Amino acid sequence: MASAPELGKLALDIPDYNSSAGNHLPPEWPPRNDFPIVVGRDGETISRFGDQIWDVSIWVGYIFRFNFGDTPRRKDDFGNTPENSLTFKLIIIWWLYRPGKIRKPRRLMAIYTALRPMFVACSKEGVSALDLYKFPAVQNKIFTEASKGRNKTVIMIAHEIWESRDELGFYLLTPWDIGKIAVTIEKNDKVKQTPYIPPRIWLYQASRLRACLEDFMANREAIANCFKFCLDTYAHNAGSLAKACSQDFPAHLRPFNVNNKRHHKKHPEAIYFKTFFEVSDKFGITELLERWVPRMKKGGAASFSAYFNLISLVGTAYLVNFSLMRIEESFSLKTNSLSIERDENTGEDIYILTGVTTKTIHDDDARWITAPSAKLAIDALSIVAKLRIQCAVLNPNVPISASDTSDPYLYQRPYEPWRKKSKGFEYTQDIRPTVSSYVATLQKNTKLFDPSEMRITDRDLESALLITPSLNPKEYFVGNEWSLGWHQLRRTGAVNMAGSGIVSESAMQYQLKHATRAMTRYYGSGHYHLRFGLNSSAVNEYVRTIYEMLAKEVTLVTSPRFISPHGEKRKEQLLAAISEKDHKALVSEARKGRINYRPMFLGACMNDGPCEYGGFEHVARCGGLNGSQPCESALYDKNMLPRIQALRDNLQTRLSGAEEGSPLETSLSIQKLAVENAINVINLS
Repeated sequence: MASAPELGKLALDIPDYNSSAGNHLPPEWPPRNDFPIVVGRDGETISRFGDQIWDVSIWVGYIFRFNFGDTPRRKDDFGNTPENSLTFKLIIIWWLYRPGKIRKPRRLMAIYTALRPMFVACSKEGVSALDLYKFPAVQNKIFTEASKGRNKTVIMIAHEIWESRDELGFYLLTPWDIGKIAVTIEKNDKVKQTPYIPPRIWLYQASRLRACLEDFMANREAIANCFKFCLDTYAHNAGSLAKACSQDFPAHLRPFNVNNKRHHKKHPEAIYFKTFFEVSDKFGITELLERWVPRMKKGGAASFSAYFNLISLVGTAYLVNFSLMRIEESFSLKTNSLSIERDENTGEDIYILTGVTTKTIHDDDARWITAPSAKLAIDALSIVAKLRIQCAVLNPNVPISASDTSDPYLYQRPYEPWRKKSKGFEYTQDIRPTVSSYVATLQKNTKLFDPSEMRITDRDLESALLITPSLNPKEYFVGNEWSLGWHQLRRTGAVNMAGSGIVSESAMQYQLKHATRAMTRYYGSGHYHLRFGLNSSAVNEYVRTIYEMLAKEVTLVTSPRFISPHGEKRKEQLLAAISEKDHKALVSEARKGRINYRPMFLGACMNDGPCEYGGFEHVARCGGLNGSQPCESALYDKNMLPRIQALRDNLQTRLSGAEEGSPLETSLSIQKLAVENAINVINLS
């Protein structure tokens, strides 16, 4: 490691970069242990080269640390040997300072995240990472168990290290080793999509989130009053609000601990209650807390904090459900993030979420179309945020700006004196909290969802596999609880917005009708994309899903569920080209507009040109009229029989009230005959 690679200035795209800061350029190679790697805005050193852990939160925009050494991240994390730790650090610092293009903090995180398991595995096997190329068995174990994305990153960085081996003085893998990783990726390259949440389960979780928010808003005055009372009581015992909100608040002065009554003689001015529940009863919110907070009576005043944490989670999840935001993006929202614009063409109100474009979100204008009901979540989150931020302002250990108080982030850390844990107080508001998985957050809030409602039924699994055939059978099977993920909400929202005829659930349609109409129109239209400056990632997610759903629907048409009124041979003729293509090819064909498929009331229209009868918008010609044969391009969907029968009954009712001999009676009669023809074909199949 005696070689000295060519180094330049810190090549990282971070705000407020100061070229005179201590981390501008390492004066030597390898850097001394006291060389400052991460420097704060005021020039203070946050992490040095010799530290086992580098805190890079200020670079990435939320709490994130690089653990290089033998300090475990988890109980099952073996850690690194000193030699492997040093090699790992040198690779990261070389990537940061080598001349070339500016590098994104998220790319640095991806490299660290991809390389660390490899170094830990080498340490566990007693192998130096610099000798990994000598141990093919260890390589095979590492890379066959790794994800495709991680291996791709390893290939990239290992190749660049190999190309720079002369100046670095070391390398990790040879080109032949890297080639074997590429082959491993190809062998294991099974396209896995994010699971689509079955309609029943999606509807249940969305309705429970809404119920929780509505419960909060119905009790918001009592909650705010209780919060103020608790804050005043803590301030009284501490001597000031600042002392009450600080991390140094003495335990023996806590007002809601029955054991503290023994200190009354020493602190006669202090107020001591038996329990926090005396207070919650006083303000009438005990039943509310017990309804939503697990083990509430054992938690004491901390349960009040846990309830605020729950509302923050629920409100955020609700917004993700009714937009196409990523969970990280939702953490950029502030109390003034919701705006309403009137569409001059349709006259309807368009609800738009506007995120703060920061170093964590390198996106265009950070705008997302959402449902009107998003206001419920915004209102609840705003109440919690404003109550918590007033405690943050009073805490001398928390850096707060004027804009943080006038328009705070919706998702706040707990700053109230009765909080259970104190984490992240040293960070500014734009360093957002770490994102936990949806499953992990639900494990802490066991009263939010009923496990029995989350268990997968036969119908749930059928719907999910239809949209996501690559579901892991070890995780998603009948009787098991559905494992929710943040990105599942985004994926499911895109599928539902795409209006797929594959999934039909009346309750879900009712739940979504106020959201998807506007969202579909605006995400699907380039004109409105330009007008509102919509988030390009969300638009792309929706557009990509449209074509995926079209391809899946076309594939479904080839199943026995769809029949031709002219027999099986005619169906084979209509679907000859489709049957020869796989799903990926169908998606490509759909994007090019080459698939002859349109959903219609009776099933599907496979006409490859314009229809002189109005086509899929009118069923009379599709089912046959005035004694003529049904349309040769029509396929009937047997699963639609109940809906078709309902249409027949509706037509009959309208016929009974129509004037005899009128054009309306003629039109209704023709439609009824066509529908009955379709019913007969389906019943005889």
